[in-house]
Amino acid sequence: MNNSIHKFKKSALDLLFPKFCLGCQQEGTFLCEDCRSLLDISEFNYCLCNTKPLRLPLDQTTGKCPRCQNKKLSGLYFALPYKEKFLTRKLIYQFKYQPYLKNLANPLASILIEHFIKSGKNTNEVWKNAVLIPVPLDKKKLKIRGYNQSEELANELSTILKIPVVSNVLIKTKSTPPQMELSKVEREKNLIDAFTINKNCAISEIAQFSKIFLVDDVYTTGSTMEHCALALRGSGVKSVWGITIAREG
Repeated sequence: MNNSIHKFKKSALDLLFPKFCLGCQQEGTFLCEDCRSLLDISEFNYCLCNTKPLRLPLDQTTGKCPRCQNKKLSGLYFALPYKEKFLTRKLIYQFKYQPYLKNLANPLASILIEHFIKSGKNTNEVWKNAVLIPVPLDKKKLKIRGYNQSEELANELSTILKIPVVSNVLIKTKSTPPQMELSKVEREKNLIDAFTINKNCAISEIAQFSKIFLVDDVYTTGSTMEHCALALRGSGVKSVWGITIAREG
């Protein structure tokens, strides 16, 4: 009965608010199969260096090269190059800004899953005893948008990968301008003391997991994830990886 009601509601919503592909405007979905096939979903993983990141060997279990060993983040998984395709930028933009297409979380998560499969990372070894933690929004942006796009993406990945999401561990303590509007130096200053551990959340809630995956939409200079990883490592967390839809540079 509940499933029938859900299908009825979905049909009614699709009728009242039809979906159109952001690539070709075909009705029925935000990303049709033809447009999805044009996206260059990566089959490789790269180190954390901002300048000329190195492609990592497929069998490498660490996410860094000798040049980026000082990074707080342990490594990064991303599916798409951010600047290469207009469609990639449009998908991510509409996921975050008006008209706030919250339901893009599902097709974007499926793109990430394809990356994990192509790169050989969709294995029990990678996801065993892992937890997803979305990068938090400040209260002002959350109120305007009505949802945290990173949390929506994490929830979709959780459903597919069968690993938990913990959304109340990290909090953003101040409102900051969008990172992509700032220079590299400004980005670093922008996020100083911006993230902290929620004092009302027992850190033991995540201490039981051997690997934490921070989830966000785009990795630019890496400042956001570095500051989040710094806060988590300060509480005793040993392994903090990143997952983003796309990477700039």
